Order: sequence, then C-alpha cells, then structure tokens
Amino acid sequence: MFPTIQLTSEIQIPTYYLVISIVAAICLFWVVRRSHQFKLSPTRALDLGLLIMVFGFIGGRLFHVFYENFTYYQEDFMRILYFWDGGFVFYGGALLAGFAGISYLFFKAHDEIENYIDLFAPVLALSYGLGRVACFLAGCCYGRSCDLPWAVNGRHPAQLYAVFWELGVLMILLGLEKSRAEMKFFKVPGRIFYFWMVLHGLGRLIMESFRDDFRGPTIGFSISSWISWGIIILGLLLLWKKPVESKV
Repeated sequence: MFPTIQLTSEIQIPTYYLVISIVAAICLFWVVRRSHQFKLSPTRALDLGLLIMVFGFIGGRLFHVFYENFTYYQEDFMRILYFWDGGFVFYGGALLAGFAGISYLFFKAHDEIENYIDLFAPVLALSYGLGRVACFLAGCCYGRSCDLPWAVNGRHPAQLYAVFWELGVLMILLGLEKSRAEMKFFKVPGRIFYFWMVLHGLGRLIMESFRDDFRGPTIGFSISSWISWGIIILGLLLLWKKPVESKV
C-alpha cells in the first residue's frame, strides 16, 4: 500500500486525505455543472453538496467512535478529534448526511427534492467509487486472504472491487440519464437516485463478502451488510410505489 507521501524527513501527506480532498473538489465542481444541466439553483446545489460533506464527515467519525471502538475513545475522549489517525464508517456518514440533505431540501426546495437527488446520484457514485481508491492506498477495508493472480499482498483487493463496481454504476446512471426521454419509467424524478440505492447496496454486499478487517460487532452479517439490505429494500419500494404519471 501507499499510505503516505513523504515530502521531507519531517513532513508527510496521508494519501487517504489527499485523495478524498481531490475527489471532494471534483464532485463539487461537477455538482455545479450538473445544476445548470438540470436547470436547478447552482447555489442551492453547492450548499447541499457542502452540507453532505460536513455531515458525512461527522457521521462517519461518530459511527466509528461509538460503534466500532468506543472502549478506546472512552479512555480519552479527546481522541475523537484525532481524525488524522483514521477511523470513519461510510454508512455512518451517509445516513447522517442523507438526513441533513433531505431536511435541507424539505425546507428550501420541497417541490424539487426528487430533481435534486437525481442530480446527485451519479456524483455520489463517483465520490464513493474514487473514495475507495483512498481506502486501497491507506490499506484499510482490506479483503480476505487469497492466492488469485490479482491479489494484493496475498489478499482480495476488496476496495478495488468496490471501485470498479461503483464506476460501472456511474456509467449505467449516466446512460439512463442520456436515454431518459425514451424511457418512461426513468422519466419520473427520483427514480435515477432510487435505482442508484439498489445498485449501490448490491455492490456493497459484494464488497462486504470479501472483507476481512474489523468492523465492529456483527449479528449474522456486518452492520454495513444489514444497512445495505435496508437500502436495497427501500430503493425497490420507492421505485415500485412512485406512480409513473407523477411530476413527469
């Protein structure tokens, strides 16, 4: 792995945070570009993107602290602030960011919630996919031992499985957007995002089946697997229940 970039004998840059920072900048730029394409407020889209990033950071950190390793942080709660030492859970960040984002849209753009979440669907796919590159470089979220030709340090590159899956999802979503005018089902606002929920959840289940790192207590499955099942079911319900005729 390649966890740090050594600038001098005393200064080094964590590749995890470098990659995440670059991905965040790319996604914010893309959000603004897409807001023009969707004829939505660029300011509101940018505010929503920043809100998602802030609450995603907080939620990811807190989920790790209180679910995965609370005993360690209980010894010294100041350690919670030492985020540079690592310790984030994607779904913790996603759940809190999702709640904050929907709450923001409910008050600021109640009639356009589905349009905004469709705008963000490919962006979320890109950010998650490239974000897993950061995990690969940092050496976290590693897979089980194997002797396959593409093994990395004798393990499944579970992070890269997630990268390839989510970038494939990104291509599917962009393809659906491009042909949306001819596809009555996906003309309905919100359905691109709900479809992303289903595909993302499936991809995460695949990744979870290969992982071998500690992710907190399990109840048959890891907590991430349970959340993935919940996201898949919710996405299917939203796809199924939303009438085709509404808000076309």
